[in-house]
Amino acid sequence: MTVRLYFDDPYLVEFEASVVRRETRGGRPALVLDRTAFYPESGGQPADRGEINGVKVLDVQEDGDDIWHSVETDIPGDAVRGQVDWPLRFDRMQQHTGQHVLSQAFIEVLKGETRSFHLGDEVSTLEIGLDRVDESALERVERAANAVVFEDREVKTYFVSGDKIGEVPLRRPPKKEGTLRIVEVAGFDYSACGGTHVRHAGEIGLIKITRWEKIRGNLRFDFLCGRRALADYARKNALTRQLGGLFSVGDKDVPQAAEKALADLKAQKKAARAMQEALAGYEAKAVIENAPGRVIRRMFTDKTPEDVKLLALKVIRQSERIVVFGAKASPQSHIILARSDDSPLDLRQFVPLIIAKTGGKGGGSSSLVEVVFSKMDNLLEIIRDITESIEKAMN
Repeated sequence: MTVRLYFDDPYLVEFEASVVRRETRGGRPALVLDRTAFYPESGGQPADRGEINGVKVLDVQEDGDDIWHSVETDIPGDAVRGQVDWPLRFDRMQQHTGQHVLSQAFIEVLKGETRSFHLGDEVSTLEIGLDRVDESALERVERAANAVVFEDREVKTYFVSGDKIGEVPLRRPPKKEGTLRIVEVAGFDYSACGGTHVRHAGEIGLIKITRWEKIRGNLRFDFLCGRRALADYARKNALTRQLGGLFSVGDKDVPQAAEKALADLKAQKKAARAMQEALAGYEAKAVIENAPGRVIRRMFTDKTPEDVKLLALKVIRQSERIVVFGAKASPQSHIILARSDDSPLDLRQFVPLIIAKTGGKGGGSSSLVEVVFSKMDNLLEIIRDITESIEKAMN
């Protein structure tokens, strides 16, 4: 049985212990100590990291009353000294205690019960039994949670026997029977929990919900506490200032400036598209006038595939022709076949031939097909071959 030092003192990061068992687990040396400050993975909280006798601790898992420490290399001797990674431990204490406060705030404000909790390396998540929420409701939840932080309420841990557990106003029914460890955020939240927590709510620093989504009929919220919330604010503040500089406006005017820029861009794209349509019409007329025969073939190296397709459509709308156009572009080239409505020719029959010659992929309708493939040096030759095949099919 391993004595769990973190129950009494989650701030303890250095300790001495004795090895009571050894074995290989998951291909790594593993130790059971008579006492440990390392927290094992459980309850949505990841395992601690650190060192034992200078050797990295890679994982910590509980097995009944024993706690196994998987280490990087063998550790000789029975007497050991452990050191927990304190910045990581404290970060997880902030997140986990913050989760308790936030879960209770969801209940008090929206009657939303916590379905699950995950403490991630960068962001933590809460799945709440709600089917919808709006910004104003989340603001009320955040205010209620952070009020507890700002009041710096005491966070206490203690054990309660099974026959007394009914006297504790637990936020959710316990999963185990018998004596339970209770984490109490004074006068606000009571939870059965074996995790590591701060001693005062003020140490959480700040609780901030960053995004949410619907999942399994519930809502899942991403949230940050403490140093994570501060880092997120610093990043977003820097981004806002950068955008303000780009738009030459103050921080609070960035959204309006961005909306105006997007509207201007949309209008410019619309005007440019109208101009492209008009130019394509004039170019199609020139192509028709300078192309004898029913089938028109061209290869373009100075147009996008989209522009080539637009030109092909303009040509067949202005004349009773069939076009075989190639767009030599990077990283992929295109072959486009199109015909006017008066022709009964089904252009889909030529797709296998194009694919065989190019190794590309594509398809379309009887009057318009397109095949995309890697850039090829003999594209003009392929266009000639396809044109000949079409002319044969017409005769």
